[in-house]
Amino acid sequence: MPRAAVLGSPVAHSLSPVLHNAGYEAVNLEDWDYTKIEVTDLAAFLANAGEEYRGFSVTMPLKFDALACANIVSERAELIGSANTLVRTEEGWRADNTDTEGVLGALDELLGRSQPSTALLIGAGGTARPVLWGLAQRGVQDVTVLNRSDRIAELRPLADDLGLTLHVATFSDDLAGLARSVDLVVSTVPSAALEEHLTQLAKAPVFDVIYDPWPTPLTVYAAADGYPTVGGHVMLANQAFSQFEQFTGHTAPRAEMLTALNKALKLP
Repeated sequence: MPRAAVLGSPVAHSLSPVLHNAGYEAVNLEDWDYTKIEVTDLAAFLANAGEEYRGFSVTMPLKFDALACANIVSERAELIGSANTLVRTEEGWRADNTDTEGVLGALDELLGRSQPSTALLIGAGGTARPVLWGLAQRGVQDVTVLNRSDRIAELRPLADDLGLTLHVATFSDDLAGLARSVDLVVSTVPSAALEEHLTQLAKAPVFDVIYDPWPTPLTVYAAADGYPTVGGHVMLANQAFSQFEQFTGHTAPRAEMLTALNKALKLP
């Protein structure tokens, strides 16, 4: 039986099995199975993974390990510096980063055909890196990074490679004025971190990578002011589509996979 799984710790909350198993059902891959496995030592796990495993989705805290364990690394995974996808090949494990496609799918839904040039990015952790990639693909040139500590030096090499100009902001700045000055706001931090700043930051279209619970407070405030919003569930689905195709060789049945995810999240 061909198998795939999501690996990480903790992983019990993952909705990746909902997406992938719905995809298998939709394209009649009746012998395929996708599950979740709690893993802390990725190298040891991969060394003992049976041949039936065709690929793995990798979540935190293993995304950096996934890159280090791979025999082959995609260009975008190398650029981002981490991987969320491992695919078995004749040469060994191939690492990729489909979070990039997840971000781009969410941005496409949020922005439509508009052509943004500026963005406010909240947070500078691991998710900020594929977000920068997606923003660059959409034509953004200037990104202001709002974070409680200055981690701009960690992001600058990637930004330079992507042709992005980074600016630093703190929570003591004029956040409302800053949000009004950009084409979109992307939040990569837990909702609780923004509780005191929601009314200030919700002054532009918002992509919030959080999806459970949905809607997030930031998107509620933005929508109340008439701005479009999109959540992390759209990112989750779009990153899974590419994984599905890399694991199985079949075109992802996107509508069926997204419907299953929305049902699991009790979304319309």
